[in-house]
Amino acid sequence: MKTEIEREEIIKAINVLLTQAYDSTLDEILALLERIEEEEEEEDLKAYDKGKEDMLINGTVSWEEVKK
Repeated sequence: MKTEIEREEIIKAINVLLTQAYDSTLDEILALLERIEEEEEEEDLKAYDKGKEDMLINGTVSWEEVKK
């Protein structure tokens, strides 16, 4: 995971390149980012469903057990 400063530097560099990009390139970048976002949402939902299924099969764990 990147630090806040690293993230800001990357975003600034991306913004510089984006301001110089052709419109068609911007459209492609937007489509790519939207696809990535959708994939991440799907992964999150799969992980949620898997966790929920695991709780139904194996039960839940108390906070005390987690801390051990």
